[in-house]
Amino acid sequence: MSNKVSIIYCTQCRWLLRAGWMAQELLTTFDDELDELSLKPGTGGIFEVYANDTLVWSRKQEGRFPEITELKQRVRDQIAPERDLGHIDRNKN
Repeated sequence: MSNKVSIIYCTQCRWLLRAGWMAQELLTTFDDELDELSLKPGTGGIFEVYANDTLVWSRKQEGRFPEITELKQRVRDQIAPERDLGHIDRNKN
């Protein structure tokens, strides 16, 4: 199975830089696990992240943008649940 992540971001809100930075962080963290990461422009305030077609973050549902550590944990839970994220996992509350 190939692992895919998609980040849909609002072009009207100018969230490309945020989406691009998060994509870079995910690609760096999951360089061995990810086969594809796509940035998809949208409108209407959308900011959603999908991992293997499962919604792992929605700005509308959560009411905010993700911290990069929680986004990495949610993506990991979908694409490599056995993976230890090191200090990120040890700082869980």
